[in-house]
Amino acid sequence: MDRLSGLDASFLYLETHAQLMHVCGVIVLDPSTVPGGYSFARTRASIDAGVRDVSEFTRKLRRVPLGLDHPIWVQDKQFDIERHVHRLALPAPGGYRELMDLTSHLAGLPLDRSRPLWEMWVIEGYAGGERSESDRADQPDHVVVFTKMHHATVDGVSGANLVSHLCSLEPEAEPLQLDEPGSYGSDPGQLALLGRGVLTSLTRPLNVVRLLAPSATMVTRTVGRARAGTAMSAPLTAPRTSFNGTITSRRTIGIADLDLEDVRAIKRATATTVNDVVLAIAGGALRSYLADRDELPADSLLATVPVSVHESSRHARGANKVSALFTRLGTDVADPLERLAELSEHNRHAKEHHNAISADALQDWAEFAAARTFGLAVRAYANLRLAERHPVVHNLVISNVPGPPVPLYFAGARIEALHPLGPVFHGAGLNVTVMSNDGKVHVGVIACRESMPDVDDLVRRFPAELATLKAAVAART
Repeated sequence: MDRLSGLDASFLYLETHAQLMHVCGVIVLDPSTVPGGYSFARTRASIDAGVRDVSEFTRKLRRVPLGLDHPIWVQDKQFDIERHVHRLALPAPGGYRELMDLTSHLAGLPLDRSRPLWEMWVIEGYAGGERSESDRADQPDHVVVFTKMHHATVDGVSGANLVSHLCSLEPEAEPLQLDEPGSYGSDPGQLALLGRGVLTSLTRPLNVVRLLAPSATMVTRTVGRARAGTAMSAPLTAPRTSFNGTITSRRTIGIADLDLEDVRAIKRATATTVNDVVLAIAGGALRSYLADRDELPADSLLATVPVSVHESSRHARGANKVSALFTRLGTDVADPLERLAELSEHNRHAKEHHNAISADALQDWAEFAAARTFGLAVRAYANLRLAERHPVVHNLVISNVPGPPVPLYFAGARIEALHPLGPVFHGAGLNVTVMSNDGKVHVGVIACRESMPDVDDLVRRFPAELATLKAAVAART
């Protein structure tokens, strides 16, 4: 029986019509490298061949009677690739604006829970930006694959691995193999599921007692770190901004590219990390964005940064092996180098604090999430607009997902960009996710449309902030 972990199931319970819990990706392809030429039928057949032997693509949910336990995964015996891979064409002129409008609309649509929780939209006719008719004649259009996978079945690392499974190192090479291919559990009857649910309910209090002692120790150590000034930033201490309120189902997307070597050069010159530099760039972009709107708070914005614990987790089951730390982005600091230095120090304390916490703490406590209770609580939270009444937990989520350092090919087409996009939440209607790939850092920004109508105004500041930071390093040198 392939039961969902508590953390995986929590993403199902947290989902509403407005708070959608899937992760997306904008994959820009050069179809000129496809052996024999590009066609949608050939692309869909390639995807079909790649997903058939991967359980994460061909399993669906089955609920436990009365919601007594988390759902289980079972094989979808009626799996049909045509229900998951769709074809669209961009309206003229097929530029960046048309692509962002279309993908924003697709990101706001929920996944069908009666099927495996993923879909792809193959979007043809992308000109790659604003180009004249003569330019378009000389430069063939690109193809974009817009992916959606539910957070219950992937986190950042596992999602990247699944997409990599559909890719190859050469146009005609075989797709890459997964390190740990999944398998299908049994498909028990209703009586067996009910019995398992009852047993879980009876043993739950014993598991709570088991977690109390280590959790109390963790709290005591956190208090000690706070007194010593070496604790990570605390939640519920973030300033309020226009994107920290109740969200709707409408989304808006923006993407940008950064030069990875520029990021690494800044890292080397300042004795920081790539993640420090990326966060400093995000902090600078948000600072200027809010300042131009007369919304810049006196205190720094607070970001939640997901941290993969795949290597240190003791749990074998579950797609989501992730923890999180909180860090200040230095939006209250005008000088870019001073912001980077301050952020690097905060990150060092946050990492040390995070490493002192059990890698499985979040997963262990998530086991006690109850579908009915979570669902009612989330709906009440949204309907009462409580996100606008209590102190802000955090301002946004920023994720840094490592990607392949070499060129990859998707169904024979070279990947020119891979922009990841995470979910947004009530109280934090903005998500920034970056992925490195073949010498580039691809930035994906997604927001609730009502919270941030012009997300392009933010995302275009990322390359500008990198240039500012690069110039500041050169001036100091």
